Amino acid sequence: MTAMRIATYNVEWFHALFDPEGRLLRDGERSSREGVTREEQIDALFTVFRALDADAILVVEAPDISRRHDGIAALETFASEAGIRARAALSGFPNHTQQELMLLYDPDVISARHDPLGPVAGKHGRSDVPRFDTTFRIDLDIDAQEDVVTFSKPPLEAALETPLGDIRLIGCHVKSKAPHGARNADEAMSFAIANRRKQLAQCIWLRRRIEEHLMAGDQLIVAGDLNDGPGLDEYERLFGRSGVEVVVGAGAEPDMRLYDPHAMQALQSRISAQPTTARFYIAGEDRWLSALLDYIMVSPTLRRKARRWRIWHPFDDPTCWRDAALQRALLHASDHFPVTLDFGHG
Repeated sequence: MTAMRIATYNVEWFHALFDPEGRLLRDGERSSREGVTREEQIDALFTVFRALDADAILVVEAPDISRRHDGIAALETFASEAGIRARAALSGFPNHTQQELMLLYDPDVISARHDPLGPVAGKHGRSDVPRFDTTFRIDLDIDAQEDVVTFSKPPLEAALETPLGDIRLIGCHVKSKAPHGARNADEAMSFAIANRRKQLAQCIWLRRRIEEHLMAGDQLIVAGDLNDGPGLDEYERLFGRSGVEVVVGAGAEPDMRLYDPHAMQALQSRISAQPTTARFYIAGEDRWLSALLDYIMVSPTLRRKARRWRIWHPFDDPTCWRDAALQRALLHASDHFPVTLDFGHG
């Protein structure tokens, strides 16, 4: 019997489904998500969240928190109208991207609090694993140049009390490497390399915090959208490794590695068919691009209790494929698909 289910779900344009008071915009106006109305996207999300029936869901790109918007109230309104158990919302540090990291959880099963770790760094940064809403200083050893790095979306660090004992959760959405704003091929290359560099530095920062938890023997979950995977772009060779390899601790001793079976499959064979968690339409090429971007990674202590990882893919998951309503909802709701992990006792 499942003791607990954890999920991660990147919901495209979630914030655009609410008015300034946090009420859902269930109308026939076009959604910011291409091809559906706001009502259709909301109804699709209701269907997906109900099907997940998770004890805790890391919502990536959750409604924004600002002076004009209360993203927590908006997300709890959504949960109430959807009628799901995971009805309490927890946020970490707000950001300025309109895409928050929040945890929806069932307060009858789990208690959760925002618990950021690390020293506060000034504008010049620190190299000793500072708090995620401050600044990290690192030399990536590729050009003798030191990098000063910040997160546009600081990871959410939560302390959870669960049926499996105390768990540390780090929810993340690492910045994309897309070369936005480039005016020509040379500029696109320059932007892409700079973004890859920043993404790798963020993953190293995240990995340093992970190592602290593993050395302390903590039960740890790292979940979310890493916007990266082995072989995702040609600039990976320049830096020698992908962000996913950094975060899981590829090459480290077994007790210092995280585990996600989909990540392991991608790392072991880069030329065979890969699991995928996202599907994007490439207008200029008139085709769909699939990618593995979303993960639930666990420490060795939790791996022994893990029973099943599942990507709720509308075409690759047999249950989703056979359920026409759920399949349609997954396609309407977001360009990412949820990932769940079921835990059992013992």
